Amino acid sequence: MDDTTRTELEAATFRRLVAHLMDKRPDVQNIDLMTLAGFCRNCLSRWYQEEANARGIEMDKDQGREIVYGMPYDDWRARHQIEASAEQKAAFEAAFDANVGKPRE
Repeated sequence: MDDTTRTELEAATFRRLVAHLMDKRPDVQNIDLMTLAGFCRNCLSRWYQEEANARGIEMDKDQGREIVYGMPYDDWRARHQIEASAEQKAAFEAAFDANVGKPRE
């Protein structure tokens, strides 16, 4: 497989992942994604921003989030995010500590 085709397939796969998380499963909370998978929508938007910045493209956190969320982040949160339960927060903390190897500050 040539590099151009690989890049096109990777880009198409990324778009499908984002569409799935945004359109098909907006009910899945970011905290649950972080606990189970070690990443969430915010991670995807941060990675997008970091890759843009690494290539000399100026992009801030809000711009990266709007690309991934398809709308301003505050709008997404108002429509889809709910307050995390104490159990979700505890599970997240345990998963974070296990993944990173140190407690959060």
